[in-house]
Amino acid sequence: MMWVAAGVVALGFLIVLEIVARRYGQPGPVTTQVGELIFAPKPGPLYGGLALMMVVLTWRQRFIAAATAIGIDVGFVLVRLAVGAEMTDGRSFGNGALWVMVGYAVVAVTRRTGQERVLLLKGVGLGLLLVAGRKTGDTWLFITSKARPMVLDQYVATADHALGSPSWLAGRILRATDPIGPHLLHLVYAQLAVAAVVVALYQLRNVAVERRFPRHHLVRTFLVIGLLGPGIYMLFPVVGPVFAYGPGASGTGGVEWATANLWPDTLPSITVPHPMVYDGITPRNCMPSLHTAWATAIFIHTRKGPQLLRYAGTFWLLATLGATLGFGYHYGADLVAGVVFALTIETALRSFDRGWDRSGIQLVAYGTTVFAVMLVSYRYLPMELARHPEIFGPLLLLAMTSVIYGYVRITKLWEPAAAPAPQPEPAPEPV
Repeated sequence: MMWVAAGVVALGFLIVLEIVARRYGQPGPVTTQVGELIFAPKPGPLYGGLALMMVVLTWRQRFIAAATAIGIDVGFVLVRLAVGAEMTDGRSFGNGALWVMVGYAVVAVTRRTGQERVLLLKGVGLGLLLVAGRKTGDTWLFITSKARPMVLDQYVATADHALGSPSWLAGRILRATDPIGPHLLHLVYAQLAVAAVVVALYQLRNVAVERRFPRHHLVRTFLVIGLLGPGIYMLFPVVGPVFAYGPGASGTGGVEWATANLWPDTLPSITVPHPMVYDGITPRNCMPSLHTAWATAIFIHTRKGPQLLRYAGTFWLLATLGATLGFGYHYGADLVAGVVFALTIETALRSFDRGWDRSGIQLVAYGTTVFAVMLVSYRYLPMELARHPEIFGPLLLLAMTSVIYGYVRITKLWEPAAAPAPQPEPAPEPV
């Protein structure tokens, strides 16, 4: 029943987004997703969604599903080449993966019964949610650029003085490492979903054998972060330092909309901030940093994996933090808020799974309060934060650290105590 309710809510949410997007003259997530059954898909996690769906299949079924998806894609490519159809960004693979997921949904309804039907539908739903999440995110970002013409970058940039304006420093460091540093960090930043799929596949590796999903896994946290985060974008619209204080990025924004062309060479002066008008293209997707929140979730969910996976999770978190700052996509204040945001959501999901208790409720309430206080202070107390960095900088970091400490402490209490190793009984010595 919970899965049915979640499906109904998700469908209603997609329909609402479709209506809003069309009011702004653009197709919504439902239209674009259905269109990708036929037309060349945009680059995205279609095969990642197929990989997640296949965790419920046997190895033989996985090979058949993968071969079928590739065969369908080859057929689509040949037809497009024959008729001279336009390719999307030079890429045209992905239709096959979507067709196979839809096909397995039909198989689950028509050819499966009982628990097997439920398990297969869960697998299909997991894969389609990953794919739909990307479309939903794109639509949300478009809506933020149209619905929020005024941005609050001056407030966050002023408050960021309390943290030493790390984006300006990281931008200069990254530029000094060109071309190796920017290429590496751009790969990490752009392939965050791929890293999440790899971790999720490890966590779900036993589903086909056990015929059930684990109680909690990374995909759930990823999707909830992506669902709630854009709502904060609408409440606190921010475009980022490279747009508000720099030349902008390729294809969006630009110095003509910036308050000044300062990033990353010159720190903005501490002056009374004001809302500023920005273009109708650039997403208002800074506060909080969802890339930081997602990378934090990846880091958390790799802690119980093998050593290589733990190292990869640590690297991805550090590289994502460097990329968000070094490319000028985020202020330091965004990252601090993003960590608190991720840990609060992770605590809430784990509490929901194991049953709400006093410790879980307290930490979720505390994390929510810390996150709200951060946003309120960025908006209404930026001058105080900037004028007294020796006080408010450590306070912001201490607030974030307190949530981290609370999460580590509570999850240790939730972990089942390891049973002591049995000791051999002392045997009597022969006389």
